[in-house]
Amino acid sequence: MSHSFFCKVTGNMTFKTGVSSLMAVIFVLMLHSCRSDSPSAAEPRTSFRYNQHNPVTSLDPAFARTQNNIWAVDCLFNSLVQLDDSLRVKPCLASSWEISSDGLTYRFLLRKDVFCHDDASFPGGKGRRMVASDVVYSFQRLLDDIWPKPGSWIFKGRIAADSAFTTEGDSVFVLRLAKPFQPMLQILTMQYASVVPREACEYYGREFRRHPVGTGPFRFKVWAENQALVVIKNEHYFETDSSGNKLPYLDAVKISFITDRKTAFLEFRKGNLDYFFGLESSYVNELLTPDGDLQPRLDSGFYFLKNPYLNSEYLGIRIDESQGASPLQLKKVRQALNYGFDRKLILRTLRNSVGKPATSGFSPRGLPSFNDTAVRGYSFDQSKASKLLSEAGFPGGKGLPEITLLCNAEYLDLCTMIVRQWEDIGVKVRIEPAETAILRERMRNGQAPFFRASWIADYPDAESFLTCFYSKNGAPPNYTGFKNPAYDRLYESCLLENDSDKRYSLYNQMDRILVEEAPVIFLFYDETAQFASKKTEGLPHNAINLLSLKKVKKHSF
Repeated sequence: MSHSFFCKVTGNMTFKTGVSSLMAVIFVLMLHSCRSDSPSAAEPRTSFRYNQHNPVTSLDPAFARTQNNIWAVDCLFNSLVQLDDSLRVKPCLASSWEISSDGLTYRFLLRKDVFCHDDASFPGGKGRRMVASDVVYSFQRLLDDIWPKPGSWIFKGRIAADSAFTTEGDSVFVLRLAKPFQPMLQILTMQYASVVPREACEYYGREFRRHPVGTGPFRFKVWAENQALVVIKNEHYFETDSSGNKLPYLDAVKISFITDRKTAFLEFRKGNLDYFFGLESSYVNELLTPDGDLQPRLDSGFYFLKNPYLNSEYLGIRIDESQGASPLQLKKVRQALNYGFDRKLILRTLRNSVGKPATSGFSPRGLPSFNDTAVRGYSFDQSKASKLLSEAGFPGGKGLPEITLLCNAEYLDLCTMIVRQWEDIGVKVRIEPAETAILRERMRNGQAPFFRASWIADYPDAESFLTCFYSKNGAPPNYTGFKNPAYDRLYESCLLENDSDKRYSLYNQMDRILVEEAPVIFLFYDETAQFASKKTEGLPHNAINLLSLKKVKKHSF
């Protein structure tokens, strides 16, 4: 990022960090662009530049609950295990692991060549080797009730009451569960499970959020909140590529925080950003054709990546006695609504064909267990919808009271298009706009009878989606209040099943129940939309939408 670009970006922002912080960032960016402290002074230094329209709120992995924080944290920290782009669990800080036959004990053998970043919190400012006691400390810190952390849920109710986290010397960490939970390895790939050094956490206290010290491919340099964040190459990083070359390839990552997506898009078009993600109606047609391909005029300088994203978009229906005589309490009405609109047309019209119609269950494409042959959902069929309405006692919609749908501003166009198609079968729906925070609060309190929502995977297993309908779960995640004994039995069985094929069969059975009972209107399975300069290569394309930058290269041509 050049000095002039940084001034241009911050000129459109609200200054909250003061002149001294801003000048510090500018100084660091200029210094980092000009200095020659790489192994070869003649070698050009490479920085990867992207924008987050939502600001990073913390660099502490225990608070990595949103994408903006997760991407930054991923640069700085590691977990015991990690996911590849196919969502397979791979070694990271742990070189290998064993799981006991009863599924209760996980034994991780740790690498011996992992070092914490150099930092003032260590004697002499030099980072030390990561050991098993660091994992124990990190996980216990996550569960500290004195300072509640959003990541604590990954262990609560799952780990053994005593000796949940133990070590066998410096190189073996042992995790013990209270009962088997098959997705635990996937959960341990989350940024919440990152390993942090005790010295740095105690040295900085709650300011660790601004002074992160980890073992990751990049180390912290400077952060002017709401303005820019810079991380630089960790020269002592332990991972290598398949040819034995040290990672990361990049010398730095520079993140700006332009809140207006349109402005950020223009900076990308001008070459001031190397990477751009997400779609918005104000510029989507400048990027993509209606069929979801990159506009030909952009092909010379940019490329487009689209792949499944573990996010199910839906309209939720609160199903319980408190809703009285609402027609949505009738299964055939819910089924009719699912048949009554064209998902493919909506995606083509509003999202330039980014996303796939949700014509299977609630668990989305991209999951290893997804099987649209085993789980057949709803297609566009208004004759079926009309038939179901008649069977429910509302022929042609006659006698059906108006239904109110709560929707936040971002999805008004989508909901409006659905509602207009429902009018063709005699169903009248009034859209009630609601601020996102208010909508979520009403969903939590069971005060949203009919609402627009989405569910993004916390970890890449269908259980992360199917838990939304387990009757013993409150809201969140069970915003619909769905209760079904057969579903509950299947859900409880899947948590104990270690055989993948058998577990996937249970998942499919649960999805078939959801299709039949229709506690939601299935909309679409999301896809990522990533755009990058052709100067870059090696960008990840995974269904959890994690921007891992350790294998990204940037060329000077």
